[in-house]
Amino acid sequence: MDAKQQLELIRRGADQIVPLDEMNRKLEKSIATGKPLRVKYGIDPTGIDVHLGHTVPLRKLRLFQELGHQAVLIIGNYTALVGDPSGRDQARQRLTEEQVEKNARDYLVQVGKVIDLSKTEVRYNGEWFSKYSFLDVLALAGKTTIQRMIERDDFTKRYKAGTPIYLHECMYPLMQGHDSVEIRSDVELGGSEQLFSLMAARDLQKDAGQEPQVCLTLPILRGLDGNRRMGKSLGNYVGVGEAPYEQFAKVMSIPDELMKEWYELLTDRVATDIGRLLDQSVTHPLEAKKTLGRDIVGFYHGSEKALAAAEEWAKRFSQRQDPTEIPEVVVPADEIQKGLNAAKLLVLVGFAKSNNEARRLIQQGGVTMGAEKEKLTDPNLVVGLAEPLLLRVGSRRVVKVIAG
Repeated sequence: MDAKQQLELIRRGADQIVPLDEMNRKLEKSIATGKPLRVKYGIDPTGIDVHLGHTVPLRKLRLFQELGHQAVLIIGNYTALVGDPSGRDQARQRLTEEQVEKNARDYLVQVGKVIDLSKTEVRYNGEWFSKYSFLDVLALAGKTTIQRMIERDDFTKRYKAGTPIYLHECMYPLMQGHDSVEIRSDVELGGSEQLFSLMAARDLQKDAGQEPQVCLTLPILRGLDGNRRMGKSLGNYVGVGEAPYEQFAKVMSIPDELMKEWYELLTDRVATDIGRLLDQSVTHPLEAKKTLGRDIVGFYHGSEKALAAAEEWAKRFSQRQDPTEIPEVVVPADEIQKGLNAAKLLVLVGFAKSNNEARRLIQQGGVTMGAEKEKLTDPNLVVGLAEPLLLRVGSRRVVKVIAG
């Protein structure tokens, strides 16, 4: 592809490319010299689950790979010890080296579901920061000013609110920027809230006599609730490592207005295809969402498992049938001999944490039992288990109860 064609693909779904004219010049130079661009993306192993929000820049990194450029993945085992303050209204909880090392081990397995690790240069920034002396830290700290740091939107908000800003947090953009110097980055990818840190690298590269990188930011993916950013702590995420059915069912739960964003950021479909799928005069929203679910599951698990997940979802929700695989729960015989009532049974199988919660579930009409899905209305009903009993709360939670 020529530079114009490459840029058109690179700009798809991007938030900002700064400076845009430099991006075009770098692409033209790469084509003229036959030298691939070095495209950097850094990820801090602050947790163990990679979710779809993380994959937005990873998918862009994959695109650069497909265009023939060199992907450079920075595992921030030292920046993780500081914690990225971008988009935060308070300091992150400090992690230990042991926690970071444990998290990092599983990260590459999950990241490898998105990018081609065999063609990726993987670097840990502990390679250079672990060798730093205190004088080296002072030298790096002298590359910027407090006034410049306070220009950060998140720091400005915290300063005005009287929320503490710790000195170690001010080191983060300098550390991230120095990563770019170490690996001689041509382009760096990041979330829209990371532009300050990405731009800091340009100054450090100029100071080191290097050609500064182009900063490419991508939108923050909204989670299952359609409002807040996707995050594990918010419980509104889809994990890269989750089972096919879990991924599909979660996609089917998102608000319809979120589909355009997810199609653009999480699939390879072109704009005309997305437009057709979201045009309600052509495609029903439910069918558009099913296609989105199959696209996402298919990317991580393959088309056959995506189709099976869609069929299982239809079976459970559209046709109101029980799942294909139903877990079994054994209830001790002594509990049955005491005279087991319905509320207690819900607690024993894990559907409720207390008898009071179990009573509420039953009184709300959400509990059914048996093959005929008989509605359970009396919390005090004594339940016999002469035969295995199908027990349900709603349509998602189903178990087969067996006497022990």
